[in-house]
Amino acid sequence: MSTTTRSARAVDRDILRLAVPALGALVAEPLFLLADTAMVGHLGATPLAGLGLASAVLQTIIGLMVFLAYATTPAVARRLGAGDERAGVAAGVDGLWLALGLGAVLALAGWAATPWLVQLFGASAAVSAEASAYLSISMAGLPAMLVVFAATGLLRGLQDTRTPLWVAGLGFTANIGLNALFIYGFGWGIAGSAIGTVIAQWGMVVVYLVVIARHVRRVGASPWPHHAGVLHGARSGGWLFLRTLSLRVALLLATWAATSLGRDELAAYQVAITIYFTLGFALDALAIAAQALIGKGLGSSDVAHVRAVLRRCVEWGIWSGAVLGAIVVATAWVLPALFTSSAEVAALLPPSLVVLGLSAPLGGLVFVLDGVLIGAGDARYLAWTGLVNLAVFVPLALGTVWWADAAGLPGAASLAWLTASFAIGYLAARAITLSVRAHGSTWMVTGATA
Repeated sequence: MSTTTRSARAVDRDILRLAVPALGALVAEPLFLLADTAMVGHLGATPLAGLGLASAVLQTIIGLMVFLAYATTPAVARRLGAGDERAGVAAGVDGLWLALGLGAVLALAGWAATPWLVQLFGASAAVSAEASAYLSISMAGLPAMLVVFAATGLLRGLQDTRTPLWVAGLGFTANIGLNALFIYGFGWGIAGSAIGTVIAQWGMVVVYLVVIARHVRRVGASPWPHHAGVLHGARSGGWLFLRTLSLRVALLLATWAATSLGRDELAAYQVAITIYFTLGFALDALAIAAQALIGKGLGSSDVAHVRAVLRRCVEWGIWSGAVLGAIVVATAWVLPALFTSSAEVAALLPPSLVVLGLSAPLGGLVFVLDGVLIGAGDARYLAWTGLVNLAVFVPLALGTVWWADAAGLPGAASLAWLTASFAIGYLAARAITLSVRAHGSTWMVTGATA
């Protein structure tokens, strides 16, 4: 057996060791939304449409804060690779405190702004009322989700993706049980779904804090925030915030476009985008592995290993996307019944689900390359090119709405074109900008800090 073959297999083992547990943990997040969507969907089209609007706002806020995980993972991994685990854990602790502070501020501001945020979509009074009920309650879980982000990032940086898997599994199980009890047992409707999810989220925080306290004691790190460390984390996460902002604006624009198509189209879009998120988080497991391995490799100045990780992660991403996409296409006429009891909404979905399935290999490439550059700390490039990608998507989304209205397209066709503009057009722009960067070596900055 050649040295190259042995090296490739070693890289594969490292990738799978991190990616397989990360897959379970990542899928748990959209599974929270899948569970909510399935349970609320059987209450009727209006609550489901309301959940679609509320989820768009909530996922935007949460998504913008994902830098708390993405900035923490490479920071911890680089220090681990450089042989200073104590400094790595300390950097992770600073991230936890930053997450708690940001979460508290955003929760209060979001609760106060809920009516205004919902009105921005221009939905009917009934849909807006359902969205406001869900969103205002869900704000109480916002600090918990941000702390979970930071805690997960710390453990990933320590090359531990198994603990997040167990915590996410426990949280998802609790979420299912609580939502069923509150929605159907107590008859609280969409509000019961929000309450159950908030309780499950704070339960996850308690478990994470117990685990991280053990790491703090083991390496002799301080459990209190370091002023300089918190400020450094905020600055390094700033570019990732801007990168994520462009992604969330694209998602909000797609939700606005779906709202313009009609109530049933918006409800169907909620199901389609939830399935898209599930696929995305599943493929993002490879990106998480890439973040941790790239960060550690650059921290130890092992550029050859970094290149090997890049190559193998890309291959895994494309093939995994192809397999998952084939499953979605094969079940496109079955999946809608799992998420809605409305025949009108279900009939709109199959063409859009086929589009999502066909786009999955492209998504695998995009998510992996994104993870590689995040792991390398190349956030500035990701931020600026995110604006370029958004500029490509804007005319595609607006054009879909105009064409659907001008040509009188059927609802299923309109929704399918909107799905294609995002899942194919927008992702293609991201694939180009990411591939250009990854092909070079500018992003390969070695050492304990980027």
